[in-house]
Amino acid sequence: METQLDPMKDDLPLMANTSYMLVKHYILDLDVDFKSKVIDGIIVLFFETGSRYRKTSSTGKEGCQSQFDETCKTRASELCHIPVTNVSACSSKMEYNDFAVCGKGEEDTSNKNGNHSNKEQASGISSSKDCCDIENHGNKDFLLVLDCCDLSVLKVEEVDIAAVPGIEKFTRSAKLTDVSKELENLRNQIVHELVTLPADRWKEQLYYFTRCSQAPGCGELLFTTGTWSLEIRKSGIQTPTDFPHAIRIWYKTKPEGRSVTWTTDQSGRPCVYTMGSPINNRALFPCQEPPVALSTWQASVRTAAGFVVLMSGENSAEPVQLQEGILSWYYYVTMPMPASTFTIAVGCWQEVKQQSFTAAIQTNVEFSLPSSQADFRWHEEICRHVEYPCRFQNPAARLQAVIPYRVFAPWCLMECCEERLLQLIPQCLSAAYTTLGTHPFPRLDVLIVPSNFSSLGMA
Repeated sequence: METQLDPMKDDLPLMANTSYMLVKHYILDLDVDFKSKVIDGIIVLFFETGSRYRKTSSTGKEGCQSQFDETCKTRASELCHIPVTNVSACSSKMEYNDFAVCGKGEEDTSNKNGNHSNKEQASGISSSKDCCDIENHGNKDFLLVLDCCDLSVLKVEEVDIAAVPGIEKFTRSAKLTDVSKELENLRNQIVHELVTLPADRWKEQLYYFTRCSQAPGCGELLFTTGTWSLEIRKSGIQTPTDFPHAIRIWYKTKPEGRSVTWTTDQSGRPCVYTMGSPINNRALFPCQEPPVALSTWQASVRTAAGFVVLMSGENSAEPVQLQEGILSWYYYVTMPMPASTFTIAVGCWQEVKQQSFTAAIQTNVEFSLPSSQADFRWHEEICRHVEYPCRFQNPAARLQAVIPYRVFAPWCLMECCEERLLQLIPQCLSAAYTTLGTHPFPRLDVLIVPSNFSSLGMA
């Protein structure tokens, strides 16, 4: 039996086997339904082979295989794979427009029509000793383990990214010798080339990530759900190197999921936001929680008109109307960060803006520092983090004492925010710049959350 943990007292279990497979990029394509209090859709994950297996494989597979075997013996779970039919290759068609993926061209109604199914867990979780066995050969399949909780996983499949037009530009360095595994190796090689693109090609990278996320599926994968994990395997695949490096997961959140709060704002309008602290984002999407798991992401979120979608993205998203009454919002992140830093808030927020254009100009002038006072501490320093478009190496960013910001609030607090908050934020940002130096992020959204917001952030 799995150990029952109290998130308020016990440390969260780190189930994901990041040393064998490491997520480098997520693409989320979600619908927010306030009637059912469910967020449902698709997540596509792009992987690199983990560091432990790369080290082990040079001397042999035994150490790695023993770890796989031990995982199979100790992790208690119930097989939940149910074949599904009539499912489109991808639930959305996202368009490429200045690297802003702006919507869904075709609605995927398969889950609404009952074609998807998920075998919910019973009162306990039974151990399956055959969970890793290959039926015909008696060997062990490799298990990809993701952290998740309070999610209904509907389907998992491999993504045929080799079918993406123009993707052949990422296959030039591929060295394929085994004809039987040629196509699988090709797909994994494409992912490797894509996730290792230089930082100055980040726009191209996001574009091809998007295109790959829309590629058709090329085979369902078996999956197992537990209280704290999602385990995925492909029959006959025994090593992380051969395991699909791009997979697509159909899933739904649950109204009682502990990563999001469905409530009302101060004006009595419905809203939902991520809480984060109890179980991080495990009840929002399958992810990897260990500290080594730093990744980038893109997200398209659809909801009814009248609602605003805010996220911890680097761009200031503007809604795109897909059809009457439905808006889509798109955000992205190019700095690799933990999955727990993904935040989302959807509600009938109003943007609080400066009423006076002169006041806005005055604010910018007041907090723009002359070059002699600007932060040059990073000018000759070399950042030692993984490569990404770093603002510390951007001269213009180093001079920016006040980054662009937006303020959102329920309508009943608009006047108060305009009178008090708008004048306070630039002072806070300037003080942070003076004390800490260059802002690591290019912008800021400030949301006045409901009074029942219980999260204490990273505390």
